[in-house]
Amino acid sequence: MKSMEELDQLKPFQARSIIEELRKGSVPADYVPFFTVGRDNWLTFIEDDLANYIAEGGAKVRFLSGDYGDGKTHFMSIIRHLALQNGFGVSFVVLTRETPIHKFEAVYQAITQQLRGRFEGIGIRNLLQQWLDTLAEKEVPSPTQLADMAETLRNLPGMNINFANALAALAHNRFLPLHEGEQQEERDTSQEIILHWFEGGKTTKRELKPFGIFEVVNKSNSKQLLNSLNVFLRHCDHKGLILLLDELETVIAQSASVRNAAYENVRLLIDNSEHSEYFHIFFSIIPDVLLSEKGFKSYDALWSRVRTIGQKKQLNYRGVLIDLHRTPLASKELMELGSCLRRIHEISYRWEAANSVSDKLLKDICKNQEKMGLLSEVRLFIKQLISILDMAEQGEAPVENLDLEQHIVSSQQAMEQEKVEQLQPSWDK
Repeated sequence: MKSMEELDQLKPFQARSIIEELRKGSVPADYVPFFTVGRDNWLTFIEDDLANYIAEGGAKVRFLSGDYGDGKTHFMSIIRHLALQNGFGVSFVVLTRETPIHKFEAVYQAITQQLRGRFEGIGIRNLLQQWLDTLAEKEVPSPTQLADMAETLRNLPGMNINFANALAALAHNRFLPLHEGEQQEERDTSQEIILHWFEGGKTTKRELKPFGIFEVVNKSNSKQLLNSLNVFLRHCDHKGLILLLDELETVIAQSASVRNAAYENVRLLIDNSEHSEYFHIFFSIIPDVLLSEKGFKSYDALWSRVRTIGQKKQLNYRGVLIDLHRTPLASKELMELGSCLRRIHEISYRWEAANSVSDKLLKDICKNQEKMGLLSEVRLFIKQLISILDMAEQGEAPVENLDLEQHIVSSQQAMEQEKVEQLQPSWDK
């Protein structure tokens, strides 16, 4: 977590962005270090894995388990921050109606669109743009140099020939002079087709053939292309690829056929990672994914691979399962989180909050959550605190008038409704 001194450097707009996202129940990913407390053990071991295993050529799959409100998305955002700091390419994808895990080609598309790394902006377009700019830094590459570069790309271990040819075509498009009679608009259209293919967008074989690309992105080849993306990231001085797939639990509410297709893709990704290098996948799940009859155990091919996850009573910080539900924040850590959020709210709305929302009030919120068996629910604590800070900033007197138990109940009811909505996707039934 950032120090209070660094917290004070936040501009009101940045602080407001954090509060607005938290109020909606979202995680403001770009500002995660400003309000992260606790779970140091997990983070220590993950950072060690990144630096001393994945960056050295290892590959790994881990499941991040926690109930709604335990802070899974927040924790995934911290991993993304750590991975970027350590020089990896990272893609954080939330599995939704538009990005269902049973259609991996759609997941691949989201991965390319959410890609971040040692380049400006988000998405594979920006990575490719920076690569082209780097090629042009000293002098415009000659046709001979472009041919050598294409050969080098094709010979990179694990590189798919279509991916390599697409890179070569993109470089030709950028650096070779226009052919006789060719218009710049035609060159721009060609560039757009290639970039669209890299993004997993819809293209036709006829459109792609002139560039030496012989396959559209589909269910069969998208995992190979994911490996090629990792190879290319390494070629561009990244230490590997970290893939964060959030909300896998939505699969449970799907029909059996969709669930099976989704679980098959999870199995293939696990198998794929075992034959990969410089690659780490994190899936976020709720405990039911491991425990319920509609979870992993409903698909034998996957269950045979993961059935031992979480069976040990002792926590293993190097194991496959990151169990947030069994390692909740302590009251002291929630208090620390509360102090950070109070300061961010102060900066956001340019007011003094400490007198209205005192340390004692933060402590009382923790006590009430603990008394009701809800201390582990970080999201509930945040939801309550932001609401109380909002009221206090508007002139209410929460300490004197607020029934904290009733406030917890109403906040929890709102979260329960959110949970029901997440568990009941209506698509693909």
